[in-house]
Amino acid sequence: MKRAPILFLLIVILTFCSFAQTGVLKGFVYDASNGEPVRFCMVQLESSSFGAISDQNGSFFIDKIPNGNYVVRVTMLGYITLNDSISINTNTQQKRYLIQPESHTLEAIQIDAEGQRRVQETRTSVITITPKDISKMPSIGGAPDFAQYLQILPGIVSTGDQGGQIYIRGGTPIQNMLLLDGMLIYNPFHSIGLFSVFDTEILSTADVYTGGFGAEFGGRISSVMDLKTKDGNKKRISGKMDANLFGARMLLEGPFVKLTDITGTTLSYLLSVKGSYLKQTSDIFYPYVKQGLPYNYWDLYTKISLTTKTGTKLSFFGFNFDDQVKYSQVANYNWKNWGLGSYFLIIPGEVPMSMEGTLSYSDYKSAMNDAGFAPRTTSLGGVLFKWTFNYFVGKSVFSAGIDVNLFTTKYSYPNINNVVVNLDPGYTTDIAVFVKYKYNFKDLLLIEPSFRLQYYASLSSASPEPRLALKYNVTKKIRLKLAGGLYSQNFVALTSDRDVVNLFYGFMSSPRDYDLPDNFFGKNVKNNLQKAQHIVFGLELDVLKFTNINIEGFFKNFSQLTSVNRYKQYTTDTDFIWEKGIAYGGDITIKFEHKNFYIWTVYSLGWVKRTDSQVTYYPHFDRRHNINILASYQWGKKRKSWQADIRWNFGTGFPFTQTQAFLPNLGNGNITDDWMKKNEEIYTLLADINKGRLPAYHRLDISLKKKFFLGERSTIEVNASVTNIYDYSNIFYVDRLTANIIYQLPILYSIGVAWSF
Repeated sequence: MKRAPILFLLIVILTFCSFAQTGVLKGFVYDASNGEPVRFCMVQLESSSFGAISDQNGSFFIDKIPNGNYVVRVTMLGYITLNDSISINTNTQQKRYLIQPESHTLEAIQIDAEGQRRVQETRTSVITITPKDISKMPSIGGAPDFAQYLQILPGIVSTGDQGGQIYIRGGTPIQNMLLLDGMLIYNPFHSIGLFSVFDTEILSTADVYTGGFGAEFGGRISSVMDLKTKDGNKKRISGKMDANLFGARMLLEGPFVKLTDITGTTLSYLLSVKGSYLKQTSDIFYPYVKQGLPYNYWDLYTKISLTTKTGTKLSFFGFNFDDQVKYSQVANYNWKNWGLGSYFLIIPGEVPMSMEGTLSYSDYKSAMNDAGFAPRTTSLGGVLFKWTFNYFVGKSVFSAGIDVNLFTTKYSYPNINNVVVNLDPGYTTDIAVFVKYKYNFKDLLLIEPSFRLQYYASLSSASPEPRLALKYNVTKKIRLKLAGGLYSQNFVALTSDRDVVNLFYGFMSSPRDYDLPDNFFGKNVKNNLQKAQHIVFGLELDVLKFTNINIEGFFKNFSQLTSVNRYKQYTTDTDFIWEKGIAYGGDITIKFEHKNFYIWTVYSLGWVKRTDSQVTYYPHFDRRHNINILASYQWGKKRKSWQADIRWNFGTGFPFTQTQAFLPNLGNGNITDDWMKKNEEIYTLLADINKGRLPAYHRLDISLKKKFFLGERSTIEVNASVTNIYDYSNIFYVDRLTANIIYQLPILYSIGVAWSF
């Protein structure tokens, strides 16, 4: 027994020594041609099990490495493999690797890098989009766009070519959060649904969470789109200019302080300008479009980035997005969004941690003028501060952070008697803290529990929101996954029942108590928040060569929603009513990629229902079946200078409320009014809500591109595309008073040229 304490002490000493005799390798991987971070790159210690995948910032971290000499192997599809000899000791080794692009890469590297990421990340109900992915879309209007690619993702429903509205697994646009480098963007899509406000060339990656997202995101109850922009070329001045029949754009980027193997700090800039002149060109090139194509927009984005040798970064950025639609004698619609922001990333030297955050201001205004009605206007804007702390332990990560959002909303609309109602709830403050832990057990089981505590100051309400994501790797080619949690938000979108297709959304914070009923389905309402609960389950299969199959099912319970009181008759009635709803369904995605071929196929099946105190109905974005097929093929003897792309979309019809009758209405008046001389107004009597269905929507698009290489860094690309090639008439908008119909885009051709340098 006397030997027991000695034996215990010996074990403790040996354990301590074993940890003391290990080291840490951390650093960044950059593209040597432009200094951009290389994401999801494999960093492996040769002839060992130690390795990591670089993250969104290009950083990697490997700990508990036994002391000794190693060869670090850095591999990524499209880059020359880099080998570096290092010596590991008890100190932290910090490296910065610049890897050279290569035109030909072994297929095995592609499978290994992508396969490792699928094994080491839960990736439930989330898809990462890169500019390379978007480039495989038919170049409608000469430029493949984030908005076009978003519409082919599982669970996403678009209202079509026009209108620019995106609905994600049962959620409305106001229930979708879009972040650009951590800054809120309130309307990321132009009214012509082919284009987003972002130039594809400025994007680095975009993570689209269609449900079940973690506690690092909050304030929305349906989905999150997290976009990251690149920093600007750190090596040389470069850019791209192109023009086509739809519009033109220009990108210019370069260094103030160049990146070299020796340089410690770099300073770069990026400027993007793009716009549409379709309203002017449509009269010349598309005279067969009866209503014309009255879509004009201008987008400006600029960014300055400072990066140190250790990876610490500070960026400043600003944007101005403008959109205008003018349908004569039917409706005029316009909106404008502008903002300023800054982003910081801090990488301490010896500690396995990072800190990042955003401070930004964003402002949005929109207006809709319908023929015969007073205009509808809305505005919202405010300040957002986000801060996140990450601590790395092997392949596991602990994260914590805080969000503060201070904003104001205003909304003005005509009621059923065409009397303007103004809603101005004033300033609102939302504060949240969150924690998240990602535990990786031998690349077999991944567990990501997280918790968010959201406090809504204007409502004096706190919302505790636990969330969880799991992945079980049955084998390296078969994986099961699950995600879910509780969600809340303080934003409300206000639409009009008179719209057959909704163009305009009024935005405001949650109504006050006097604007809502005290109870809902016989229960007292505790707070005025929008609330939802998600559960998403899935299966990933890599059993077929060069093919990835992803199958997911989902259920979203929207347990508390706010809607405009469509039943209001008296001034004593509340302006809003409570609703609840459910959304459920499933998707199957098949991706095939080998050599010159790329095929993407998605089938989505879904149901969306809403229930108020009187009726259960299908909202106007409920689409039962949705199919997207995308194919891309590249060819050419040397550099694959030719590319052909094709995309077909089919979607069953949306619900809408039919018009039952038109009645004369004298409106409100006084007892002294002369009713015999008073002018009548037209009163629209609507049928039961959304009992009708629009016809099915379908469209086929194709494009062809040819590149001419003028030098090592100078390329001219000529492209041609056709939208809606078989000229199918899809309904876009119906004016209830006149019954005028505006259709979605007819057959449209486009040719364009782009110069990259």
